[in-house]
Formats: sequence, structure tokens, C-alpha cells
Amino acid sequence: MKREINPQDTNREQAFNFWMKSPMPMVTLTKIFNVTPIRKIGNRKGMKFNMLLCWCIGKAASKIEEFYTLPEQGKLFRFDRLAINVIVNNKDGGISSCDIPYTDDLEQFNTSYMDLTQSASDSCNSIIEEGAMVIGTSAMVDTTLECIVNQYTDQFCNPMVMWGKYRKSLLKVTLPISFQFHHVQMDGGHAARFLEELQNEINELWR
Repeated sequence: MKREINPQDTNREQAFNFWMKSPMPMVTLTKIFNVTPIRKIGNRKGMKFNMLLCWCIGKAASKIEEFYTLPEQGKLFRFDRLAINVIVNNKDGGISSCDIPYTDDLEQFNTSYMDLTQSASDSCNSIIEEGAMVIGTSAMVDTTLECIVNQYTDQFCNPMVMWGKYRKSLLKVTLPISFQFHHVQMDGGHAARFLEELQNEINELWR
């Protein structure tokens, strides 16, 4: 469910006053992750690397209160659930957008991911999860990248997690991941905590 809230009733009041009318309120942080557990679990269980990473993103974000609020068109909104957006190559050679509802249940998330992305690819239509705070993702796996900075538009203030191709070495697999967020939604400390939580959730996959 999505509902408008008064910024004065939240801990984001000061940030809202500072950044809501800023022409460039987006911030991007980049961190190199050890994603060896994702690759190992993916190979063992036959699960897609990007699906597992998206689930870890949702699990880490679900632990941080600020992810459940989002500024839109000069207002602040509160959500009671999260979804992860992925970009799908469709059968017509274009791309479609697909929102996957987040759940703590990995098997259920995997089923939704596989079914919804296939549907978006086959239909060439985007799938929107109404009423959820959507975390965008963009995986450009055809090349290795150091950092990604997304375009900013006031039509899309959602947080965005982006990555390229992972890197294999003798002992581990690493991946630089960029995280872009609106400063009204959270501060740098919240974003840094999210990145730490994300690495923790990746590590927990193997345990």
C-alpha cells in the first residue's frame, strides 16, 4: 500500500526541506563486493546469478526503514512493501521493465522472478507492481565496469542498484556495484549501511 505522509511527522523533514527542490538530489556510492557465495549457490541450485543478487538487495533493503519512504512530485510517500525492478530483453529485440515483489522466501522470489521476467519477455509489456516501493536494478553484464551513474529525472526518484560483469580470480569472484539514491529518501549513512547489509546477505547465502 502507498500513502502520502507529512514530512514534518518523519525523521526526513530536514532532508525534505533541503533536497526536495534541488535540481540534482541524487547521490551515487560504489562498493566492490565479494559475490563468490552467489556464484556457488547459483551453480549448486541452478539459480540465476542476477536473481540471487536481486533477492539479497531486497533482503538488505527490507532491514532499513528509509527504503519504505520515497519522494515523488514534491510529496513524500510511505510504502508497506518492496519490489525489485529488472530490465528484461524481450522477444522483439527491445527491453521491458519488470517489477518482482520482494519476499523473504528465496524459493518464492525465484519462482516470481522466473515467471514474471519470462512473461515480460514474451509479451513485450512492462509488469508494474502497484503500491510497492520499487528498487530499480540495471545489469550490464556484457562488460566489466568500475562505476555506473544513472540519469536523473524528476519522474523517477527510486533508488537504483547497478552492476556490470563480475570478475573471477583464483580465490574469489568480485563485482563493483553502484547504488544511487535520492537524498530526501536517505542520507549517506543509511546508504552505507545498506551496502554493508548487502554484503552480509550475500555472505549468508553460503552459510
